[in-house]
Amino acid sequence: MAGSNGKQKTARDMILSLALIGIAAVAVYLIAIPHDDHAPDIKRVDYRVELLTARRAASYPVAAPEGLPSTWKATSVRFQGEKSDRWHLGYQSPDGQYVQVEQSTQKRRDAVDQASQGGSETKRTERIAGRTWTRCAGGRYDALVLADTSGSTTVVAGTGSFEELRTMAAALKTE
Repeated sequence: MAGSNGKQKTARDMILSLALIGIAAVAVYLIAIPHDDHAPDIKRVDYRVELLTARRAASYPVAAPEGLPSTWKATSVRFQGEKSDRWHLGYQSPDGQYVQVEQSTQKRRDAVDQASQGGSETKRTERIAGRTWTRCAGGRYDALVLADTSGSTTVVAGTGSFEELRTMAAALKTE
């Protein structure tokens, strides 16, 4: 009978060790690992140099917003002269949504498809800041496409509401 007492101690010691390891793991999880549930702060970019470069190099009038409130944050910019004079300017709206301006000399249908990620133009148009824009739907992003542009296509697209897309479209200036 002397052997069974030793086995009981070994099992009890093992259970106590596992309990201590579990308590230590919970403590490390609660103390050492950050638990920040809000979205990360996206860095604001200054796009003035790229805008000047694009306006000199592109074969069309390059658009950028003017007069947006400071709550709109520019987050990405690029000009790809070798790829259809493609101009991209991405923003985070005050509601935290993504809104982009895309311009290029691509075929209109291809530019809309690329900017909206699969969308196509509808028959619905609206006047924004004296210009006619056509709504796009069916893609990953909703979009507005500037009507009657010669030699280029201008698209405002993103996860933002149509009101936010309208705000961006109204703010676009070419010089």
